[in-house]
Amino acid sequence: MILYLLENFLSDFNSLNIFNYITVRSAFAVLTSLFICLCFGSKFIIFMEQKQKKGQPIRQDGPPSHLLTKVGTPTMGGTLLVLSVIVSTLLWCNLNNPFVWLTLGIIISYAAIGFADDYLKLHRASSGGLSERWKLVSQLTSVGLVVGLFFGGIAQEMEYDMAVYLPFVKPETFSILLEPWSYAIFAAVVIFATSTACNLTDGLDGLAIGPTVVSASTFVFLCYLAGTSIMLYLGVEVVEVNGVKTETHTVKELSEYLRLPKVKGVEELAILCAAIAGAGVGFLWYNAYPALVFMGDVGALPLGGALGAVAVFTKHEFLSVIIHGIFVVEFLSVIIQRYSFKWTGKRVFRMAPIHHHYEKKGWPESRITVRFWIISVMLALLALSSIKVR
Repeated sequence: MILYLLENFLSDFNSLNIFNYITVRSAFAVLTSLFICLCFGSKFIIFMEQKQKKGQPIRQDGPPSHLLTKVGTPTMGGTLLVLSVIVSTLLWCNLNNPFVWLTLGIIISYAAIGFADDYLKLHRASSGGLSERWKLVSQLTSVGLVVGLFFGGIAQEMEYDMAVYLPFVKPETFSILLEPWSYAIFAAVVIFATSTACNLTDGLDGLAIGPTVVSASTFVFLCYLAGTSIMLYLGVEVVEVNGVKTETHTVKELSEYLRLPKVKGVEELAILCAAIAGAGVGFLWYNAYPALVFMGDVGALPLGGALGAVAVFTKHEFLSVIIHGIFVVEFLSVIIQRYSFKWTGKRVFRMAPIHHHYEKKGWPESRITVRFWIISVMLALLALSSIKVR
């Protein structure tokens, strides 16, 4: 929106051209979403306390400490978080970019699903909201519409690459070219799984938002590298043919030099990811242990969905397994626990998701959270190092 408002002034005021730079708008997106969360967080929490009375219902089969320390804490704090991301994105992104609107579509639709789930939990005074079946159907329907819209027409117009790449491997060495319909299914699964995994991680104070900030910050760089048209001058090569020396100047695009899949326009998503990172830090101010407000499904589902969508649009679907490593482990622990008990009658973990397993072992909540944050940072650095290895 800022670009649209300043369009008529850019030619007259050269200093305003700084807003054409992704880096500048990303920085302002961080500050905007951070400012919204910090400034309105206290009033939002008071409002939620008045509306919710008893706060978020606590699982009766969870760790006993939760029944003592978390009762009465308001939930649905993700509402403010998501609104700050949307406002910041609309303010600083180029609104002619289809990737921005597709990702916002995921955020808004998943936030609506999460809001319905949280509302039912409060209304019924139970930890059970939407049924698992309806939640699954609504999530897949929402992501299916967005993915279908993209791969049904927009992707062809943009000449979007339908190949899948592996981290640490050069694109020319190995890639899998998929048909549009199969890639659309794959993309939908990635977005749905990331959203669900982020939601499962949201079980301790600050646990989900920490890795979310780390992942979003990592994708700020990946979006910029994959989409920017910055040219690198690599030097002069002297070639001698028949005694005649010729100088050849070598110039490559940044994405080509780094051997990253080039996706024109995806650099605008760096601003959206920056908005998520800023909002996450602002929300953590109130969500850090002991939390003054819980995120709720209204925050965890759309944030996870957005990160999954960004992974798809930047062609880093498999690299996101490393970047979202904490989410992946939490997700797998639930699946392993469920099917182990179903098939053998035995539990692998004392409780799933895995953060509750460590609680049952006697680890303090703050220790689990901080250690998971540290692991998340390490995984992000590992993911970024794959660029150099390529």
